[in-house]
Amino acid sequence: MNEVPKLDLYDVLVVGGGPAGATAAHELAKAGRSVMLLDRAGRTKPCGGAVPPQLLRDFDVPDSLMVAQIDTARIISPTWRTVDIPVGNGYVGMVDRDVFDEWLRTRAAQAGAERHVGTFTNFARGADGIPVISYTDGKSRAGEVRQVRARMVIGADGALSPVARQCIPNSHKAKHVFAYHEVVKSPVAGDEANFGAARCDVYYQAPLSPDFYAWVFPHGATTSIGTGTLQKGFGLKDAVAKLRQETGLDQVETIRKEGAPIPIKPLPQWDNGRDVVLAGDAAGVVAPASGEGIFYAMTGGRFAAEAVLAALVTGNAKALRHARRRFMRMHGPVFAVLDIMQTFWYRNDNRRERFVAICRDRDVQQLTFDGYMNKQLVKAKPLAHVRIFFKNLAHLTGLATA
Repeated sequence: MNEVPKLDLYDVLVVGGGPAGATAAHELAKAGRSVMLLDRAGRTKPCGGAVPPQLLRDFDVPDSLMVAQIDTARIISPTWRTVDIPVGNGYVGMVDRDVFDEWLRTRAAQAGAERHVGTFTNFARGADGIPVISYTDGKSRAGEVRQVRARMVIGADGALSPVARQCIPNSHKAKHVFAYHEVVKSPVAGDEANFGAARCDVYYQAPLSPDFYAWVFPHGATTSIGTGTLQKGFGLKDAVAKLRQETGLDQVETIRKEGAPIPIKPLPQWDNGRDVVLAGDAAGVVAPASGEGIFYAMTGGRFAAEAVLAALVTGNAKALRHARRRFMRMHGPVFAVLDIMQTFWYRNDNRRERFVAICRDRDVQQLTFDGYMNKQLVKAKPLAHVRIFFKNLAHLTGLATA
């Protein structure tokens, strides 16, 4: 009679090696837990790559990973009116995701996490109730099927997370923006492109995106040109081609093209009440309106790791709930405001025109970047909030011109 092979047992299996998963694996390994980090090869995700200085401080990330520092955001209205918003005393850092994510995974491995290349396929339980996870080994789905056991599982496997869909009720109802970008060589001196090496350009124009925005984000030697929308069937590639032509960026070399869904609303439930918790895009923690996700993914990854650690130490699976509770207590108000902003102001070009007009206001500019830098709603300037309220009201009622 053939003996059934004994499966490896880990304290935690982290599925997904992006910013959320790599951060969670690092935190848990650093705490002395046995961790397996499972990440599939060839991951692609359209991402502007913007990170706030707060991320460098919170997660001990070196400045050397920044490939550019942005000092201005330029927003462009449907009628091509532009507003330049200076960052102020700080900057917006830009990272290349392939380099940045790999650095995070390497750091997790150096802390003790075991890295494996493979694709998650199935979640089950053994006779003892411990999760048994199946995955295809290697760089393709045709790889050999392998299994491991883990007391806890963190699903950080992206917007259409298979872990979430197998383990978390109603996760399939998540809302997503369909995003696409092209990474190109940045223009050099003498090129006629409308381009700023230290400036992020954001286009609020229906032909480029009917309900989100299009962007040109410089990354030093390369630049990301992309767009996103909630509308299925919208021609994302055609929109990016149009943007490149109108900005003169159709003359520079294309390095690669990527497309993927990006969540725009946190899921109402992140854990199964027993041994699985979500983080990053799998949990839906990309900011509405802005699409910013790296900082929130890493924060969610840390909270998921701490919740799992508490559950392992106490034996109480209710600790897993704390990941979402902590995140929403800290960032939920910002997400709520951004969701309202996107729902109202991005609806049509008339409203987008008025939105860009509001962004000329210095109070709006100051509070926007104060909030971005500190990752919370700014409460220190009540009079500025009052002024912004009445300016918004004027634009909403048509008393103010766009």
